[in-house]
Amino acid sequence: MWSQKQVAFAAPSPVLFPIKLGVDNLKNSPFPVKTRRYGRGIRAALTDEIPANALRRKRNLQWRGGFSLGVDLGMARTGLALSKGFAVRPLTVLKLRGEKLEVQLLEIAQKQEADEFIIGLPKSSDGKETPQSNKVRSVAGRLAVRAAQRGWRVYLLDEHGTTQEAVDRMIYMGLSESARQNSSDAYAAVMVLERYFSLSGEGTELVLPKSMDLQEKLRRGPAKDIDFFSEE
Repeated sequence: MWSQKQVAFAAPSPVLFPIKLGVDNLKNSPFPVKTRRYGRGIRAALTDEIPANALRRKRNLQWRGGFSLGVDLGMARTGLALSKGFAVRPLTVLKLRGEKLEVQLLEIAQKQEADEFIIGLPKSSDGKETPQSNKVRSVAGRLAVRAAQRGWRVYLLDEHGTTQEAVDRMIYMGLSESARQNSSDAYAAVMVLERYFSLSGEGTELVLPKSMDLQEKLRRGPAKDIDFFSEE
């Protein structure tokens, strides 16, 4: 899916703070913090203060809040899936790259009332990251800066095997070969989102901007929808 051509993007690059739930707390931090070694050193990210929607639902079955947008990133095509509750459906396939793609993702999230992006991270069968992983991390980092301005979160989740799972799902549904070709990326995003909910958010990596102001916006979250929180 990935090509060798790179698209330049002039926005400031954030420092990624990937985390995996269940790692030891960072010493001397004033907040509940999880850590993971990545790139040039230790990155720290808040987890208890900024939980994923799937984890919120696991903790409280009565919880009502934002929706989730699954993303299967590619240099030529990007598939999207949407979850409003626990049902997941393919949404669309975008043929955009660079800044245009990132802006369109934000516009779709706004329209669909999603407040988090679950982006598939390419990994090999042994769990190691691939050259494509770095490209996905780069896009996710830039998107996280934009999303945090609105209080929205960006997560990464191992997508290994989701492409074949998507093919199997489409064949089972009886989709024609041409329909499968046109929809494969969106169904791959469905598989990513279904995996995310089946794991209740465990194993995801939260991508945080370096800016402390943006991190504070993530703690506060997006503005509450009065349809969900009318009793408060």
